[in-house]
Amino acid sequence: MKKSEDIDIKNHDPRDPNPWLAMYLDNSIPINKKTKVALMRDNDSKSGRYLQPIIRITSKIAMFFIHLFKFFLPRLFNSSKVLHKILAWGLKHFVSKDANLLIFRHFHVGSEVLEFIAGNIEGVSVKTSPIKPHDFNDVKDDIFLDHDLNLYNFIINLNKELSLKGKTVGKAEKLNLSMISEDQFDHIEFPDKWTNILDLRSAIELFTPFYQLFLTANDFERASNSLQLDETIAIYTSQILGTPGHLGLVNNKHPMVPTSTYSAAYRLVLHGLAAETLHEILVNLKLGISIDGIMTPPS
Repeated sequence: MKKSEDIDIKNHDPRDPNPWLAMYLDNSIPINKKTKVALMRDNDSKSGRYLQPIIRITSKIAMFFIHLFKFFLPRLFNSSKVLHKILAWGLKHFVSKDANLLIFRHFHVGSEVLEFIAGNIEGVSVKTSPIKPHDFNDVKDDIFLDHDLNLYNFIINLNKELSLKGKTVGKAEKLNLSMISEDQFDHIEFPDKWTNILDLRSAIELFTPFYQLFLTANDFERASNSLQLDETIAIYTSQILGTPGHLGLVNNKHPMVPTSTYSAAYRLVLHGLAAETLHEILVNLKLGISIDGIMTPPS
């Protein structure tokens, strides 16, 4: 399944059905079309099949020894700038076109979801810090670290405002969807050379030890635990929309109970999927498509 046209019912073999064709054709989970194609191709890539199991085991072993190393020498190698230069270089030269699209889209989608929440709570003003990278140089500006910091700071500042003004997150009388874009993400061209072979999960597994090595233990653990805030963001959104229906799409849950950093790579992919599905629900609302009885006119 190397090209989008290969994801077609015409290629269905009843004796050997492709699971990713089934997922592509199924429309029960709302998701951006281009994202869905990229994710299904990424799942079916040779890197995902053959490299990922080896990289996953190697990554866990490296993380164990880095954990011991950081215990005895916690301040050595702490450099977010060096980390992000490594990440930018790795993304550009070794990560597949599909995986890069999914990674870059995530920052845009996540920023718009936070802007939606901030813009739909009456009487509360919370400043957001959107992160919307357009090239690999933008990655060098600490965007992975800032992404986690923004999420925690948003929740802290939002609830501080709610407490000071005696407000609660509730159903919006009139939804503001001006910040939600119906973007298919065609404005960024990602490299597709012979070295760009790593699928999304392999890339995350490979980069996670570098993340652990070059960040402080506090930064690394906070980044891992931030994934469980998917539930918090989904709850805010459901309160604004007045429907809990889409909460079932969230798998990273219970942010008050931290889980192991060794599962961060898998949970990061779930985090990306949760953001994409939530964003697509908002896109559908903007386009006037009914969601759980909510109907808004197209803008």
